[in-house]
Amino acid sequence: QVQVEESGGDSVNTGGSLTLSCAVSGDTKYTYNKYCMGWFRQAPGKEREGVAGIDADGSTIYADSVKGRFTVSRDNVKRTLYLQMNSLKPEDTAMYYCAAEPMRYCSGPYLDPAYNYWGRGTQVTVSS
Repeated sequence: QVQVEESGGDSVNTGGSLTLSCAVSGDTKYTYNKYCMGWFRQAPGKEREGVAGIDADGSTIYADSVKGRFTVSRDNVKRTLYLQMNSLKPEDTAMYYCAAEPMRYCSGPYLDPAYNYWGRGTQVTVSS
């Protein structure tokens, strides 16, 4: 069973920066560095949307709304996923979720919510 736990959410002003972390624990027949990993967010009254994804090779994909401002990365030794968020806007306000999909080899990042393991979320609030 895989456990996923996010941290790093906070309240910041417009233009500020935050780094979210996602710690992955537990064992499966696959190793963490082969997992597909993703960040999602959900604002009140809106559907959950994919923000960023990363595959086993470190290839990434981003939602158009965050391209050039957000960067996803992974530390395979620490089994941790990161989301560096710069130039934050009020519309980035949401609960941010980390998701993990254990597999033999993740060959391409994706933004749709086809992940089996999810964290409980960490709140990001950006005020104008």
